[in-house]
Amino acid sequence: MGLYWRFAHDLTCVARWAGAAYVCFIIHAFSRMIVGWRVASHMRAEMVLDAIEMARWSRGHHHDGLRCHSDAGSQFTSIRYGERLAEIGATPSIGTVGDSYDNALAETVNGYYKAELVRGPARSGPWKTVEDLELATLGWVQWHNTQRLHAYLGDTPPAEFENAFYAVRTGRERLVGMK
Repeated sequence: MGLYWRFAHDLTCVARWAGAAYVCFIIHAFSRMIVGWRVASHMRAEMVLDAIEMARWSRGHHHDGLRCHSDAGSQFTSIRYGERLAEIGATPSIGTVGDSYDNALAETVNGYYKAELVRGPARSGPWKTVEDLELATLGWVQWHNTQRLHAYLGDTPPAEFENAFYAVRTGRERLVGMK
């Protein structure tokens, strides 16, 4: 199962009335599902660790071969981050400095988030508080995982893609036409 346990993650900045807020998404590379996320008024390593804990909780606590891919930001190169990954048996994977293509999956999700929620037609920002942004992000993540169509997944939402994949693995359903 190790092949399927690759998480990509990154931070993005969102304006709010009282300054910036930061959002970290953890994306399951196989299904494009957002499995962990965190909104905070800072971008210290603990916000990333909180998002990783959410991802572990949503996926079960231990997965052999878990690889966590990120850019070379200070949160992802910190001693605390490296120690926590070692504790949970995960391997860090860091792209080259200044190359957004090295973390394209996480950058793409950040772009969707900004286009669809932060600057999109349904936007409700700028948000007054971190909690307001967190609530809006919760709704967007739910929509992203259960309704947003992804071309990479054969124009299905991540949750539907995963359900079909696991149904095939258990022999309940046949998957046709998926990449």
